[in-house]
Amino acid sequence: MLQKTAYTIFFLLSAYISLCQTATVSGTIKDEDGIAVPFVQIAVLEDGSKNTTTDVNGTYSLEVPADKEITLSAYNISYKQFNKKMTLKPGEKVVFSPKMETKNIITQVDVTYEKNRNVEMTTIDPKTIFFIPSPNGSIEDIIKTQIGVSSNNELSSGYSVRGGNFDENLVYVNDIEVYRPFLARSGQQEGLSFANPDMVSNINFSAGGFEAKYGDKMSSVLDITYKKPLKFGGTASGSLLGGNLSLQGVSKNRVFAWSVGSRYKSNSYILKGLDTKGEYRPRFYDVQTFLTFTLNEKWSIEFLGNISNNQYLVIPANRETTFGTIKDAVKFTVYFDGREITQYNTVMGGLSTTYRPNRRTKLKLITSAYNTKESEDFTVQGQYYIDQLEADFSKNNFGQVAYNRGIGTFLNNGRNSIEATVMNMEHKGTHRFNRNSELLWGARIQEEIIHDKLSEWKMVDSSGYAKPYNNNDINLQEVVKSKNELQSMRSQGYLQYAYTKQLKDSSSISFTGGIRANYWSYNKQTVISPRATLTYRPHWKRDILFRASYGYYYQPPFYREMRGFDGQLNPSIKAQQSIHYMLSADYNFKMWNRPFKIILAGYYKDMKNLIPYEIDNTRIRYFAKNNSVGYTTGIDFRINGEFIKGIESWATIGILKSYENISNDRQVTYFNAKGDSIIPGYTFDTKATDSLVKHPGYIPRPTDQLITFGMFFQDYIPKLPSCKMYLNIQFGSGLPFGPPDHIRWHQVFRMPPYRRVDIGFAYQIVKEEKPLSKSNPFHFIKSAALSLEVFNLLQINNTVSYTWITDVTGRQYAIPNYLTRRQLNVKLQIKF
Repeated sequence: MLQKTAYTIFFLLSAYISLCQTATVSGTIKDEDGIAVPFVQIAVLEDGSKNTTTDVNGTYSLEVPADKEITLSAYNISYKQFNKKMTLKPGEKVVFSPKMETKNIITQVDVTYEKNRNVEMTTIDPKTIFFIPSPNGSIEDIIKTQIGVSSNNELSSGYSVRGGNFDENLVYVNDIEVYRPFLARSGQQEGLSFANPDMVSNINFSAGGFEAKYGDKMSSVLDITYKKPLKFGGTASGSLLGGNLSLQGVSKNRVFAWSVGSRYKSNSYILKGLDTKGEYRPRFYDVQTFLTFTLNEKWSIEFLGNISNNQYLVIPANRETTFGTIKDAVKFTVYFDGREITQYNTVMGGLSTTYRPNRRTKLKLITSAYNTKESEDFTVQGQYYIDQLEADFSKNNFGQVAYNRGIGTFLNNGRNSIEATVMNMEHKGTHRFNRNSELLWGARIQEEIIHDKLSEWKMVDSSGYAKPYNNNDINLQEVVKSKNELQSMRSQGYLQYAYTKQLKDSSSISFTGGIRANYWSYNKQTVISPRATLTYRPHWKRDILFRASYGYYYQPPFYREMRGFDGQLNPSIKAQQSIHYMLSADYNFKMWNRPFKIILAGYYKDMKNLIPYEIDNTRIRYFAKNNSVGYTTGIDFRINGEFIKGIESWATIGILKSYENISNDRQVTYFNAKGDSIIPGYTFDTKATDSLVKHPGYIPRPTDQLITFGMFFQDYIPKLPSCKMYLNIQFGSGLPFGPPDHIRWHQVFRMPPYRRVDIGFAYQIVKEEKPLSKSNPFHFIKSAALSLEVFNLLQINNTVSYTWITDVTGRQYAIPNYLTRRQLNVKLQIKF
């Protein structure tokens, strides 16, 4: 009994002594609006074991050491860290309830930018999207001005990166891969791209040499992150081309955050400027939602959903196009009957769960499903006239029709449809060993189900004779009848390690290396892709960084690559391969006491097992055979900075060469008895008596473009800074093209260069830094801007493709299809 009493006295005495050596701090953490903030970590910086977390009501209580100075810290990823030094007496109870300040988004971007300097990745400010003048109004508009990127179609969201085509670009939204339409033949049919600019917080883009954590495509990756709201707000905009509305908010206990965005687009106003006149009824709209549930400091759940409907209807009436030279000008006139309707219905949902067992480890499980139903129905008849224009200045009818060179009729018919479903489950993990090293890993399994039906044909009647001519039958051209069903599985995974080391001379070296694997059940092929980037930052007075990247970039076929011109699938198709060799340098400096940056990059891509293809407008058609090898090499230069104080502008220029060699292709030239080469439509004696076989060798790829230039420039009136000017310039030298005979070495002619200047003028009616007074009925508006945009300022006829007409003699005419002309647009943007 005495022993038990002694133990009790000793325990109470120890507890008393311990209590006398500690104090208690408690309180409620709130934000600037007075709303409680849960999951804020409260810790003593001098002793990491002394920590706690606020509950769903923002309250906490923590015992801290007494009789010595401590630093009490309040931290949450969405708010600025708050520190306070204090010295408390033993047993003292203190209330500590700081107000947490929301983090500045620009600060977060800067941190990401510094991290991305160690890899082939560029961070883009999403705010710029709202100011760049463009008829599209999408995130891709800003991507088209980045280093290594080119585009020859302002109506399309597609872009080419260092010699690649549209299908070679990866796009992620919150770690979920998104896809382009399958059936789109032209930019005006595409509708809305997936990402909603109003909901975006971060944009990262790589033009090649990207990390192993990203997927299997040969050209680029666009990584978009949607923002998690911290308070209620929204944006609204409207123009002659459509409108957007987005709302966002957060629950009182900060557990649930939501954002919803809706877009509507109708570019009929723009399409009225095309050569083909008629009734255009495009209608594109979508609704997206991003929901976040922060259960506690360790667990969170996110949901991303999208529903979109894109419908394009045109009833063409007539077309008149003038082309050629001053001495040989030709007018092409068509009168149409029929109509064309294209429709895409897309549904996508993604659910992710994130678990953070500690500060250094992050585990994420993602499940997503994507379904698209696309159809195109068209029956269009055209009766055309090819007229020679008078080229003699001395004649009264100069520039008018001198005589007719040919007449004819064509009939295009199609009833095509495709339904694709993609379902996947993926795990991603990250572990930081310390501030200098990080390990990433991931695995994904994916199922694809595709139902495809093709039914299309063409007929050409030239001067009363159907082409190809037959005495007994009427022959149709390009008849395709097929029905395919494909169900397959893909498995892929990656492992990546990043390490940074400070050297003795204060310079630093960083290494990011990884490997990924991809298996496809359809062709039973497994591809292994090692990738690495080495970065060296010398300790110089100038902020210069050198970077070298190397890696294998396989692109397993998705669907279009394996479907030939006859609509049949090739079961022996294999993944295309591209080996990237890249060297680049970044230089940050000050000019006029303002920040600037220069990037110089050189690259070489060694490509094997290529699948040749041809491009008509935005439609890519593959030969469905791995019978080509090729290479792409080039140099890119970019400068960006504050040419005008306080606002950023940039310019990029690229030089590129992209060639391929297709196996078993050959050029046969036939000669008549006189030894003249036989050219259909020009040679009278077409009876062949001899021939010459020549192998073309390396020929330009469809995206070979020697020079590209892009610039986005901002300016404002010094005495009226609320009025700003935005200039967007695009230039690209001519792309290869040729007759639609599916012979690649015929497609070596060059289009005229693409030249485009868009300009916008915006007046800031309401500024965030100067809010309206509470008595104003519109005081809830944080900012408002009214813009006037002029598209195609220089009124240049840019060629996107050609319509080929063949007369009865076999002579072919390439009729240019021009893009949009000069148009005005008025836009109002409001943030509340």
